[in-house]
Amino acid sequence: MDISLLRTFLEVAKVRHFGKAAETLCVTQSAVSARIQQLESTLDVELFIRKRGDIQLTIAGNRLQRHAETIVKGWARARQDIAMESSLSDSIAIGCMNDLWPITVKGMCLQLTQQAPEMLMQIEILTRDMLIQRLTSGLLDLAFMFEPPQMSELLIRKVMDVPLIMVSSREGLLAAEAVQSGYTLVDWGNSFASLHAEYFPDAAVPIMRTGSGGLAYDLIQQQGGTAYLAEQMVSEALAQGKLFRVEDAPVLERQVYLVVRPESEQRKPVRSVIACLKAGT
Repeated sequence: MDISLLRTFLEVAKVRHFGKAAETLCVTQSAVSARIQQLESTLDVELFIRKRGDIQLTIAGNRLQRHAETIVKGWARARQDIAMESSLSDSIAIGCMNDLWPITVKGMCLQLTQQAPEMLMQIEILTRDMLIQRLTSGLLDLAFMFEPPQMSELLIRKVMDVPLIMVSSREGLLAAEAVQSGYTLVDWGNSFASLHAEYFPDAAVPIMRTGSGGLAYDLIQQQGGTAYLAEQMVSEALAQGKLFRVEDAPVLERQVYLVVRPESEQRKPVRSVIACLKAGT
């Protein structure tokens, strides 16, 4: 199958507009329509419900989307590996959740680059579910995440503890006050949610809920407010007096895990990652 058909399908599924997809792909709108028709003919299904100003995926289209992403990413990685320059001795595909990039993964990647400048690194920042999908389909060698899946086909190593502390733009604030006004609730996972509800059963509805600690951090710095954030994320702002710790708020810890495909564990690049993590602990 022509990979361009799947790329076109994914772009239309993303923007839900044939014209916008054509602009992104640098082709004509008629070319986009022809590719989708060819793909539908090949699969003998309709992939989109076409209404004026409203394009929606069919059930078959939703099913294809996940497989198409895997195929397109896999083809890109295969081409990358095959066409690797002679100066590059190996490659590794690393995935992580957004908030773990500044906390854990960025420093490890910088260290790995210094130790093995000939290595080609592919970095993917994705949701937990997408990381698991990419791992099991072989598109990632390893991934960093909270709350790893309990799957026999994946190996799990605890990497580090991440203390989550309540910080605020207001000095001298008490935790009971903080959760009543100007509070942003960050989704740090199921265990955090359970502990948070236990410690703050009477908390008011937060002004915002988000799955990104980085986003909450930016908002607090710009607009003020309070949130539970990773200590490593806010240490500099605390030292500079830009943010203040809510002293009576309990510390809620999260654990970061390295999840590896068993067939990748003995590869030299993966062993290098594990050595970097051990050196940093």
